[in-house]
Amino acid sequence: MVLAACGGLLVTGCATMPDSGEVQAVKGANPGDSQVRVYAVAPRENAVPDEIVDGFLEAMTSDDPGFSTARKYLTKQASRTWKPEQSITVLTTAPDRDPADRNADPDTPGRAYPLAGRKIATVDARHAYQPISPAEYVQSIHVVQQPTPNGKGKEWRIDSLPPGLVLGEADFLRNYRSVNKYYFASGEDWVVADPVYIRQRQDPVTRMDPVTQTVRALLEGPTNWLKPAVDSQFPSGTELKKGVTSLTTDDQSTLKVPLSAKADRVSGEVCRRMAAQLLFTLGDLTSVRVEQVELQGSSGAPLCRLGKGQLADFAAVRGTVRPESPYFLDEHGKLMMLEVEGKEADAPVEVPGPFGGGTTPLQSVAVDRGETRAAGVGKNGRELFVSSITTEQDPLPAVLTSKAARPTDRLSTPSWDGRGDLWVADRNPAESRLWMVPGGSGEPVEVRTPWLGEDTRVEALRVSADGVRIALLVTQGERTTLQIGRVERQTTGAEPAVSVVDLQPAAPRMESVTAVSWAGPSQLVVVGKEAGGVQQIRYLQTDGSTSASSVLPGLNGVTSVAAPNSNASPVVADSGNDGIVRLVPGTNWQPLVKTGTSPVYPG
Repeated sequence: MVLAACGGLLVTGCATMPDSGEVQAVKGANPGDSQVRVYAVAPRENAVPDEIVDGFLEAMTSDDPGFSTARKYLTKQASRTWKPEQSITVLTTAPDRDPADRNADPDTPGRAYPLAGRKIATVDARHAYQPISPAEYVQSIHVVQQPTPNGKGKEWRIDSLPPGLVLGEADFLRNYRSVNKYYFASGEDWVVADPVYIRQRQDPVTRMDPVTQTVRALLEGPTNWLKPAVDSQFPSGTELKKGVTSLTTDDQSTLKVPLSAKADRVSGEVCRRMAAQLLFTLGDLTSVRVEQVELQGSSGAPLCRLGKGQLADFAAVRGTVRPESPYFLDEHGKLMMLEVEGKEADAPVEVPGPFGGGTTPLQSVAVDRGETRAAGVGKNGRELFVSSITTEQDPLPAVLTSKAARPTDRLSTPSWDGRGDLWVADRNPAESRLWMVPGGSGEPVEVRTPWLGEDTRVEALRVSADGVRIALLVTQGERTTLQIGRVERQTTGAEPAVSVVDLQPAAPRMESVTAVSWAGPSQLVVVGKEAGGVQQIRYLQTDGSTSASSVLPGLNGVTSVAAPNSNASPVVADSGNDGIVRLVPGTNWQPLVKTGTSPVYPG
C-alpha cells in the first residue's frame, strides 16, 4: 500500500522521507488528514495468505478505479459477487486481522482469518449513514489456493469476504464527505435537507466526480428514513444523461445538467422546483461555485434555469433580512432580547408585552421564527402561554396545562416549527404526552407517539424549521439520549392527525445528553458526555455522523445551548455560574449576561 500526501516538491506541513531506521507497519490513515491519498498495491507473486488478507484490507481504503487492484486479491467468482458500492461498515479503527484459524475443519480447503473491531455505523446503497452504539464486529475472510494464470503453479486468493466495504472511521472520513440533498416537504413549497455521504474524489465504481455523484444521489431519491415525509419534483426514473461522469460550471458559474428522457416534458413551476432542489444541494459543495443551474432534456435543449437569488422562495426559513437575535430570561423571568453581533454585546432589551413586562414571569421560552410571538412556560411549569413580543397586550389564558404534581414533571421548553405550529412535551409520569398547538393558538393536538411508554418520557424537544424532523431528549430509566423523529401529518375530516415516528439515535456514542439545538438545516449543537468522559459541546449531523473538528471549546456546567439557523450569529449558552455566554467563530466563550437563563434563537 502506498500513501501520497503531497503533490509538490516542498509543501508546508508534509513530512520528509527518512533515510534510516526500521520499516514499520502503518494502520489506516491519519484522522483529519484530508490530503492523504492511498494507492492500492497488487499482490506479489507467491504471496502468502497473510499478505493476501492484509493487502486486500488496505486496498479497500484506496481510490483505485473500479477497485480493480483490490479485486486482484479475490478469486474470479468472489470478484464477480463483491459489490463495494452496496454498503459500508464503519469501525472505530481499521479492522483487526487475527491469525488464521488453525482449528478450522481440516476437510475444508483454505484458511479462515477472523476480523474484529468496534462497529459504529453503516452506510447503505442510498448513501445514508446509520450510527449505532459501539458494538462488537466479528466477521471473517477465507482464502483458498487456485491455479495461477499460466497454469504452472498455485496462488492464494480470497473466496469469501464480508459484504461491501469495511473501513476504519479515519479512512471513511478521508474517503467520504457529508452532503445535504434537498427535497420538498410533502405538500409544501419549502425544502428539507437529507444528509448522505459521497466520495471525496472520483468514485471508484461510477467514475463520477463529486459534483456528478451528488447530482446522481439527488436523482436517486430521498433516503428510506425521510422518504415518507418528502417529495421529489423530478419525474420518477429521471437520471443523468447516459455517459455523463463529470459536470463543470461555465465562465458564468452556471452548471448545465443534462437529464434523461424522463424529464423531457417538464416545464414551468415543476422545472423551477427541480432546479431549486439541485441548487440547494450543490450549495453544500465547497469545491465548486454554482450561481445558477440549467436543466437540459435528453436532446440538450434547455428546460429551465434558476439562480441563487431565487432560492429564498423555497427556503424553510424566509424573510430574515437581518441576523437572528438570541433571547433569554432574566432573573425575574422576564423575556429579554440580546444584540450580539458587535465586538461588545449591547445591553439586553426588554420585549413588549406581558413576557417582557414581567406580568407573566416564565421558566422557559421559545420565540417564533418571524420574531413576532413567543411561547412561554410559567414559573411553576404548569401552564403554556403565547403572547405578542412586538406590541403591548394583556396576558392571555393558557393554551395548555399540565396536571403533574411536581414542577419537574410538568411542561418542557416549547419549540416553534417553520409552519408556525407550537410543540411542547408534558412530562407527567401518569400521562406523558407530546402536544402540537396549530398556529400557536388553535386547539392542542395530541401527537401520536407509539414509542412513548410508561418508562419513557420526553425531557426536551426542538423542531426543525421545515417541520419534518424533531430532535428529542428521551429519558428511559437513568439514561437520556438524543433521538431524531420524523413528523408525519394527515388530515382526517376537520381534525389534523400528527405523528412522530421512526426514532433514530443521533448521538449513540454519548452516554448522556443534556441539551440540544438546531444549527441549520441538518446540523445540531449537542451538550453531553461520552462514557467516562467530561461534558462536551459539539456539532452533529442529524444522521448521527461527526468529525474530529466538530468539538466546540470547553465550557463548564452548560444547562442549555442555542444556535442560529445560519452562521451569521454566534452560538449562545447558559453556563450556570457564568451566566449567558456566546461563542464567536475563532474565539473562546465570552460573557454576555451574568444573571440569566434559557437562551434561545427563534425556533
